Amino acid sequence: MKAINTARSAARTRAWALVGTDAPDHGANSANPLIVDLDATLVTSHSEKELAKPNFKRGFGFHPLCSFIDHGPRGTGEPLVMMLRPGNAGSNAAADHIVVLNGALAQLPGHRRGTRPGRKVLIRIDGAGSTHAVLDWMTSQRLSYSVGFTLPAHTPDLLELIPADVWAPALDAHDAVRDGAWVAELTDLLNLTNWPAGMRVIVRKERPHPGAQLTITDIDGHRITAFATNTRTGGPATQLPDLELRHRRRARCEDRIRIAKDTGLRAFPLFDFAQNEIWCAIVALAVELSAWMQMLALTAHSARCWEPKRLRLRLFTIPGDPGPHQPASPAPPRRQSSLGSPRRARNHTTTHPGRRPRLNTAPSSPRPRAIPDLWNRRPTRDDTRALVRPQCQNQPNTTAPAPPRPSTATSWKIEASPAYGAALESR
Repeated sequence: MKAINTARSAARTRAWALVGTDAPDHGANSANPLIVDLDATLVTSHSEKELAKPNFKRGFGFHPLCSFIDHGPRGTGEPLVMMLRPGNAGSNAAADHIVVLNGALAQLPGHRRGTRPGRKVLIRIDGAGSTHAVLDWMTSQRLSYSVGFTLPAHTPDLLELIPADVWAPALDAHDAVRDGAWVAELTDLLNLTNWPAGMRVIVRKERPHPGAQLTITDIDGHRITAFATNTRTGGPATQLPDLELRHRRRARCEDRIRIAKDTGLRAFPLFDFAQNEIWCAIVALAVELSAWMQMLALTAHSARCWEPKRLRLRLFTIPGDPGPHQPASPAPPRRQSSLGSPRRARNHTTTHPGRRPRLNTAPSSPRPRAIPDLWNRRPTRDDTRALVRPQCQNQPNTTAPAPPRPSTATSWKIEASPAYGAALESR
């Protein structure tokens, strides 16, 4: 696995160098960071495999934790680490998140072990990453982060303290004002003593769309969500609506997971856990090859955002045979016999040189039908009437064969023979 990861990192460095200005890390800084998303997924196992366990959704299988680089709205993404875990692994396991983050940073071009990447790398995680250990580790690495945050139980009381004019309109996916959604900062109203320094908590309230199922946690008919970040206000794309939109775009990680499952992560074909870890590495390499191909060859085309299913249908299935303008290949020469004359195949007729010989379809004489004899003739009704029930060994056989009864075509009445009646009386 170490050799595979080293080769992947070297190949990524070369691919990003060839892309140039379209590389994901081109011009990365604290204001425009390189985004790394983390998320876990469930993979169902339909047979007994090593370390396949029941999960929290009453399924059975594995619970891998993955990290992806976000290429933005103009591209897809590429995996960095796919950590295979048993199905009963926790969603908010801090140790697993730190291992995946370490492996993801090692895959970035230009990263050296023992150095801190700084604020030019942004880590986005859902609520499973809002643990003290994960946030403290990212703060020690001087990473930018945007992590889902769980609000305390007295959140309704805190929201009432925020004035109405403080709430700013939220943005939709197209950077336009979204009707019925607002954002505000809740940092000063929370007790963040034990959390890392510089962490901010931003809350969002939104009216559920028509038909949405309301929950008991809704406050005044609004759905409340929050996230934590260490990005300071000031400069472009650092206002509260911009930061909240940047965090909601973490949902693109679900698209990256779908791409990985379409490539081979949907099922593990092997039994051993170590073998399935190698399978995860092969899947990650396959997804990376597709992403690098799209970055290098499809930069100015809409196929830059295509997923594997569309790539297979519209790109990978293009036939490689020559077009109609290409000359046809000449026919192979006919085989020559030792006497110099063309060799003729047995039971074949060759009428045109260079063509496949055609079978001789001359009609043959019909096969004579077998003459019926005593061994294969069909039994008649008289033969069946002559059958009698066999006698026991301790009684003499007093039955005699019944005389043949002429059969008629108009009467089909069946009568018992006298011999059969005598045999019944003797018993």
